Amino acid sequence: MNDCIFCKIVKGDIPSYKIYENDLVYAFLDIACDAVGHTLVVPKKHFTNVLDCDKQYLDAVIEAVQLISRHYVDDCGYEGVNVFNASGKSAQQSVFHLHFHIIPRTGTDGLDMWPLHDTQPMSLEEICKKLAL
Repeated sequence: MNDCIFCKIVKGDIPSYKIYENDLVYAFLDIACDAVGHTLVVPKKHFTNVLDCDKQYLDAVIEAVQLISRHYVDDCGYEGVNVFNASGKSAQQSVFHLHFHIIPRTGTDGLDMWPLHDTQPMSLEEICKKLAL
């Protein structure tokens, strides 16, 4: 896509801080600087999100997420990682090129990735009936 910022980063039209690259995947630091080591992992081909990504690219992205996450823990001194993805506007996806976030974590980084919400009244049985495959 011509106007996609992540496509421009993958093509090298916009500079980035590359963490990892292979034939199908590119990973780079998020310029938001909201967490030390915040990394974005994207397919080199444009897909909007996990809902339209083909299996070859989605598998490659997930493999890269695991490889990078293991590297952060095994080699870089982090204790764990948060991995997340937003797919769709209602899920708060802000860049409409598939991407996964990796946030390297330590026990003292002060980040709270799980804000507390009030418990919602719901029937798990009814939800299960609706959502089960």
